[in-house]
Amino acid sequence: MEHEAMRGLFIVFDGIDGCGKSTQLARAAGKLIKDGHRVVTTREPGGTDISEKIRSIILSSDNGAMVNECELLLYAAARAQHVREKIEPALRQGAMVLCDRFDCATFAYQGFGRKVPFSFLENINTIAAGGVQPDVTFIFDISVDAASARLSAMKKSRDRLESGGKDFFSRVAEGYRTIAQQHPERHVLLNGELPVEELGERIYRKITEVIQARP
Repeated sequence: MEHEAMRGLFIVFDGIDGCGKSTQLARAAGKLIKDGHRVVTTREPGGTDISEKIRSIILSSDNGAMVNECELLLYAAARAQHVREKIEPALRQGAMVLCDRFDCATFAYQGFGRKVPFSFLENINTIAAGGVQPDVTFIFDISVDAASARLSAMKKSRDRLESGGKDFFSRVAEGYRTIAQQHPERHVLLNGELPVEELGERIYRKITEVIQARP
């Protein structure tokens, strides 16, 4: 009789646009693969065909008239599909799932940024996430000015969210800090302006601790 695979770990990389989370996710994934782990990398909104189509609607600069409630529900719809089609099955099979953004982004962007009531966000996210919670979330703290400079250096056009303005992103950044401080058992707040190598080493040490702490 075959033994059921040990449930995998769900690791999230989060923060404002330009914080470096995507770079660090790719670095961590490479190290985990080198160490022999099965790794699934994904992102929100997105990760599946349906969720990626929803992402294109959310981020399109053509949709400037989108109201906050519509934005929130589209994010929730993308997450519901993503969790059930990709994240949960991969975790059941024992994979390390590394995700670029998850529930923290909802509370930081829609809660602190858009000022949608948190009770509403909690109810919507409970339905969308279906009980799936990250084992650890790395939050990259960076000044809005530094993040904006990084985005400008990439020389790419800004999507609808990236064009939110300094006041909006200041609220979002403060939201991420508040979330990390309120729930330090599940979130690791990191200085996103540290050198890439040093930041990567800190992240991998924490991931190793989480792996070793499993029953």
